[in-house]
Amino acid sequence: VIIKIKQMAGYQLKPNRLIHEKSPYLLQHAYNPVDWYPWAEEALEKALKEDKPILLSIGYSTCHWCHVMEEESFMNSDIADLMNTHFVCIKLDREERPDLDRIYMTAVTAITGSGGWPLNVFLTPDLKPFFGGTYFPPVPKQGMLAWPDILRLIAVAWKDPSQRNKLQSFSSNLQQSIANALSWTSKDSVINTDVIETALDAFSSRFDKDLGGFSPAPKFPSPSIQNFLFAHYFYDKNGIKKDKTALLMGTATLRAMANGGIYDQLGGGFHRYSTDAKWHVPHFEKMLYDNAQLLRNYLDAFLITGDRFFEKIARETADYVLRDMTHLDGGFYSAEDADSLPTGKNLEDTNKKKAEGAFYVWEQKEIKDLLGDGPGEIFSYRYGVKPEGNAEFDPFNEFRGKNILFNAHSIDEVAKKFDLSKEDIETSLIQSKLKLLAVRSKRHRPHLDDKVLTSWNGLMISALSRSYQVLGEKRYLEAARNAAIFLRKNLYDDKTNTLLRRWRQGERKIAGMADDYAFLIQGLIDLYEADFDPGWIEWALKLMDDQIQLFYDAENGGFFMTRKGHDKTIDLRIKEDTDNVIPSAASVAVSNGLRLAKFADSRGYSVVVEQTLKSILARIHSQPDSAPELLVALITSLTQPVEVIIIGERNTAETRSMLKTVNSVYYPGKIVMLVDNDTTQDRLAQYLPFIASVKKIDDKTTAYVCTDKTCKPPVTDPEAVKKLLN
Repeated sequence: VIIKIKQMAGYQLKPNRLIHEKSPYLLQHAYNPVDWYPWAEEALEKALKEDKPILLSIGYSTCHWCHVMEEESFMNSDIADLMNTHFVCIKLDREERPDLDRIYMTAVTAITGSGGWPLNVFLTPDLKPFFGGTYFPPVPKQGMLAWPDILRLIAVAWKDPSQRNKLQSFSSNLQQSIANALSWTSKDSVINTDVIETALDAFSSRFDKDLGGFSPAPKFPSPSIQNFLFAHYFYDKNGIKKDKTALLMGTATLRAMANGGIYDQLGGGFHRYSTDAKWHVPHFEKMLYDNAQLLRNYLDAFLITGDRFFEKIARETADYVLRDMTHLDGGFYSAEDADSLPTGKNLEDTNKKKAEGAFYVWEQKEIKDLLGDGPGEIFSYRYGVKPEGNAEFDPFNEFRGKNILFNAHSIDEVAKKFDLSKEDIETSLIQSKLKLLAVRSKRHRPHLDDKVLTSWNGLMISALSRSYQVLGEKRYLEAARNAAIFLRKNLYDDKTNTLLRRWRQGERKIAGMADDYAFLIQGLIDLYEADFDPGWIEWALKLMDDQIQLFYDAENGGFFMTRKGHDKTIDLRIKEDTDNVIPSAASVAVSNGLRLAKFADSRGYSVVVEQTLKSILARIHSQPDSAPELLVALITSLTQPVEVIIIGERNTAETRSMLKTVNSVYYPGKIVMLVDNDTTQDRLAQYLPFIASVKKIDDKTTAYVCTDKTCKPPVTDPEAVKKLLN
């Protein structure tokens, strides 16, 4: 579609080298007049041979400003000539190579004080960065240098021996600083649990008491922070203070997000972030990793509070993923773009420019024409729809006359205004949403990034497995199971026991990184607890052993992002010590190690857990809120992960009741095992010998609740189990 649009716009399209790639992002640039190379030795050799600096441009296929810069500069033949003449130009998909993105993002942030995508960084032929930035316009504006001017300045400086020497000296110093920051060592230390309260205080000081969230505009979803807040509430209520501050911050933020425009009120699922402080005007792209992590957040909020609002959002988010983000064979796609052709436009129209949020926004007249006056007025009042449009924050005038749906008024307020019962209002809104969703489905859809990433799929396998445990919908379990089967078939080499990172259109590529292992292991543990196939735990244990062997820093603790020799062109192995929009592999690996130690502690997982906690906490002691997911693991270690072993036939009412009760309790790090026959008992006993001795009491489904290698007396009453867990 993109190529056809560009052809109709009069572009003379000849493919460059990117046409042979599978990455959707690289393929978007395959018809640029820029002589792009993928990241490969061929490009690096050319730079050395021709003594040219490298221009490395990093982004991803659903990146709005990447699209803007491509249209303005990379499709401009004059600008492309400048780039081709003076530089060796490389395009990189950050989602395929997060390790390189992290290195060069660190460099650009050090140079300019900020970062983002597109990330444009200039390197010496031996890959040392010396200048960079994010989006640059084709002409000077708003105090920004024009992209062609930057190209000329750097080209001139490179050809001047004295200026080149300065650039090379700067790049060497910067490279050393990057290595020190990202490939760190940390002295062994004791674990100071005060960091838990220090982090809570930091989040409390940043919390927006009126609007939710932990920053001013723009506001990003913060699933790792919610995870920490809920874990802190659990930790605290089992201690002395029984303070609900953490819980209230977490639930208030989740409620504000779900009521806002950042949440797709018609189709479910969350957009990338909110451009304003009210969660109303989003950047409309949807990412798999956001929705996977937030799905777990809403499930946890429902378990803790019992509030059906959180259950509703969890169901709608899971349904969105199953409907729009799932490959027919089982894997999950990566993302949906923010931009699409506006309603009424098609490829033959003169104005074929895509617009931010076009798929999601509405004019009030359009809504009333579709729904009729009565239902249209009810819908408009509920979702804040106005004749002039409702986007209060619209610096680029993208949403003039358009409405971004959000919960402007509660159901009670709507019922009172229209003098109807709540039931009548809810029925009307459901019918209206179905009509509008049907119409919306016929619009031009945003671009779908259909690559399958192991790491992000692991997050969604985990979320859907948990959805089945909490909500009882079998289709969520089936989707999680199908995705795990897909990964095993398409992204795991059984002959070499190697996990791969990316699959698309039959091609699997890039050796798995630490987050691929960590997130998939988490997903497999949760999947085991949903369908109790011991094969998932056996694979998780194998992957955990491999992750430790390939990525663990036995000398200093922590995990490298990549295995040794991952990329011959760059020898820097980096480690993460913070949790960002996606948690670090180390944080998740620690949680996985704590849980898997309950199956097979003889493998030494406890040592890895302790050393990684010590090394990272020593690094972040002054800012522990930078690693909230690691603090969840610390809380889990302090409260001792609990094991619940259930003995009973899988499909009996007794066993189902016991499992439902156990799954209704929020308990971080909890492990649930089911012994439903002799074969299963023998398989589990290989890793956990005492399983061989557990048995039913009075021929009833029986539960053993165990902590720190000690089990409480077995019980057959689900409520008795619930009391033991509470």
